[in-house]
Amino acid sequence: MPFHQPDTVRYYTFDLLNEAGINHAVFSRVGGVSPSPWDSLNVGGTVGDDPERVRQNRIRSLQSVGRTLESVYDVWQVHSAVVVRADIPRLPEQSYVQADILITDRPEVTLYMRFADCVPILLYDPRRHVVGLVHAGWLGTVRQAVSAALQTMQAEYGTIPADILAGIGPSVSAHHYEVGKDVVDQVESVFGLDAQSLLPEYNGKVHFDLWSANRLLLERGGVRSIEISEICTACHLEDWYSHRGEKGRTGRFGALINL
Repeated sequence: MPFHQPDTVRYYTFDLLNEAGINHAVFSRVGGVSPSPWDSLNVGGTVGDDPERVRQNRIRSLQSVGRTLESVYDVWQVHSAVVVRADIPRLPEQSYVQADILITDRPEVTLYMRFADCVPILLYDPRRHVVGLVHAGWLGTVRQAVSAALQTMQAEYGTIPADILAGIGPSVSAHHYEVGKDVVDQVESVFGLDAQSLLPEYNGKVHFDLWSANRLLLERGGVRSIEISEICTACHLEDWYSHRGEKGRTGRFGALINL
């Protein structure tokens, strides 16, 4: 089953990563201590929630999969294609690096990010024992963040893309993701002839298919094993925070992966 709830915390996992024995989770909004509109497992520290509640939610989510706050490496997410190699956990006194891609080959490090419609992409190289975590909204997608992750895993660890297992997690579906001409122009510039299939129209409005776009980037990079959750955050507010579905007044759900 893709969903798990060993205690109060409910989270999603990928079959291909479970079969590989890799600890990972995309946490739902269920099982935390925050009140509305962040109810309840909000791990976003910049959305107006009380910092101590956010800290408790992070601890709860980590404990549910056997990890600790002290093992975490996280970043200040800015919709970039910047990659950070995390060789040790981020120390409490250490400033956040601005980045949207994390990679590591260290079992003591837990890669951790926050989401509310953007795409969580989890990566595992079973041959070199490397994991990666990518945050890709529309801007991260056209900046080809997941491609940067693949290239850096190759450069830093000798990863062969065909070995990688990739999971594309719960995020906003194309049906709920209307975009304007500025986005369309950038999608067409990056994806060329493939852009048309990534920009479906609903009720005369152009939308962007983030799932298919990131799958295409993975395939272009040589990845063969890709699992897509096909869960829309805007359609399932009982489980997920959605910036679009809740008109910006919402929390952030966490995602993690570790060796």
